[in-house]
Amino acid sequence: MPPEARYDFRAVTEDDLPLLAAWLAEPHLAEWWDDPETEIAAIREAMDSIETEPLIVELDGRPIAYLQSYDPHLEDDHPYQDQPFGTLGIDISIGPPDLVGKGHGSAIVRQYAELLLEEGAPRVIIDPHPENLRAIRAYEKAGFRAFERRDTIYGPALMMALDAEG
Repeated sequence: MPPEARYDFRAVTEDDLPLLAAWLAEPHLAEWWDDPETEIAAIREAMDSIETEPLIVELDGRPIAYLQSYDPHLEDDHPYQDQPFGTLGIDISIGPPDLVGKGHGSAIVRQYAELLLEEGAPRVIIDPHPENLRAIRAYEKAGFRAFERRDTIYGPALMMALDAEG
């Protein structure tokens, strides 16, 4: 992947849901996500929410990943409300198996996190499962640093953050 690759982010639409369901059934995602039907229902719900923004990541017009950003302070009883006000969380999954391990995950996370920081977020967090070493390495490569391990309503999480400079 060329270092100058730039990704486009667009809102998930109903037309994207079959593709997302197919991605979620792939072994590299099924290991970390719930069953596709449950996850698609959650994504559909997020499409109408104010606290979560579900996005499709495209490279040269090709959908290659699912990304969501969320504000833990807008969700009742979210386990990350202890983070500084304005902190935004993100989750990402590369869809096509042939694109896993090519550097897209860290590049996408870095580009999107920089966008959120430029828009005024003081901190961006991500919470991979502590056993998801591939994801942890990708996030470290993107500049995120681990600061705590937690057991949350979403399961075990390694809390990682990228803070605004200054």
